[in-house]
Formats: sequence, C-alpha cells, structure tokens
Amino acid sequence: MQLAIPHAPRKVRLTQVPGAVGRLVRGVLLGLVAVAVLGTGAGWAGRYFIEEQGFAARAEEVEGLVMASRLPPLDARDGGEAALEVLYTFAEAEHSVAGIRTFAEYAEGLGRGARVTLLVDPAMPGQPREAGFARSRALRVGLLPWGIGLGVLVAVGYFAWEMRRLWRSEVEPLRLGALVWLTPDGPLPETRGEVSFPAHYFRQDVKHAVRARVRPGRAPVRNGEKVLAAVVPRQPGWARVIDQDLASVLGWLR
Repeated sequence: MQLAIPHAPRKVRLTQVPGAVGRLVRGVLLGLVAVAVLGTGAGWAGRYFIEEQGFAARAEEVEGLVMASRLPPLDARDGGEAALEVLYTFAEAEHSVAGIRTFAEYAEGLGRGARVTLLVDPAMPGQPREAGFARSRALRVGLLPWGIGLGVLVAVGYFAWEMRRLWRSEVEPLRLGALVWLTPDGPLPETRGEVSFPAHYFRQDVKHAVRARVRPGRAPVRNGEKVLAAVVPRQPGWARVIDQDLASVLGWLR
C-alpha cells in the first residue's frame, strides 16, 4: 500500500466524508420540522393577531358597574386573574355579563357598584373586555410576530451553526490539517461507535499529545504501530484517524 497525499489545501468534498451526509440530512430534517412547527404556530398566531387587532380597532369604551367579582386564593393573586360580573349599557341596550377577565390585584379593590371601563365591540356587544386587561394582552399579542420571526432566525442559525461545525470537524482536518503518524498510548478501542483515545506524535523532535477520533469497524492506515491522522487546524489537541476506506475514497492510496 502506497500513499499519494497532495499538499494542503487538499480537494475534499463533504460528500466524500463517511457519515457527514447523514448528519447533514438529520440537521436538514430537524430544521424542516422546526420550520413546520413555527409555520403552524405562525398561522394560528396570525389569525389570533388579526382578530385582536380588529377588536382593538372596533372597540368602544363603555363604563360599567361591578355587580360581583370572583377572586383566586390569596396566594395566587400576584399575577393571577379574576372574573367580574358587570352591568353596562351599550347602544341603548342594557347588558349584564359575568366572567369578564381582569387582573386579580385590580379586582381586589372593586366592590359592588364600583365603576369599571370596558371595551365593547359593536359587532359583539355581549362580549366586553375589561379595558386595562385587554390593552395589556393586546401589547403582548403585538409581540407575537417578533417572537415567531426570532424563532425562524434561531432555526436558521442552528442549521448554519451545525453546517459550520460539521465542516470544521469533518472536512477541515482533511483539507488543511497536518498529516502525522500517531502513536496510540494504548491499544485502539474496539467499539460500535466513534470513540477517542490518547496518542502522541513528534514534530521537529517535539512530542505533541492529542486525543484522536476513530471510526468504528474501520482499518486505519498504518505504519507499524503508528496510524495516520489529520490534526484539526483549529484544535491542535485533537486529530482524526484516517482509515483505509476514507483514504481510498479521497484518492490517497495507490
């Protein structure tokens, strides 16, 4: 077996590296799933956002009288919600509606006969909302598009990060890394998964210790007890063992 390894930068494609395409496909599938989930959420949020914006545009302020209130337990009132029963007049018609949501802390100060401001949609006069609570929720709803957009950016950023990590860990060592003969510090591990082991090599009479990654079930390119490996350019303490199958695919064997 003779080696014919070109000088760096060497021509190495991602598709030539065993396992890299599979990892890339998994990353693409995860990205598509994330985009699909975000798309579904965006569709729901879009309809909800439009409905809320429509309500805010149509609603009119109406003053009502509290008839009763239903408060949560004392230990749940901080940030909790309460329900009001309110009597009000809209378009010359009297309405009495229960279950109007508001903040529990606000409802604590409302006794029977207290005045509250409601927002009433002329298209649905029997479904009022307490003004302060409704406006606070509308503010949160207005942030939905930004949250969805941020989620899409995170998904795209994760895919780009995974691509960069894959390129740096799988391709860069073969293209740009220094090729060295590693001496394992012990017997090579025999497992069904990718493992790392301690090893060292000498350059200009200086000993360099590294951790080397090796693919399972593959015969490394050997020179006696030593194995051929590519040092990771950005992490000189790591190296990738080159097996005979990979060297053959790259055209490094004659």
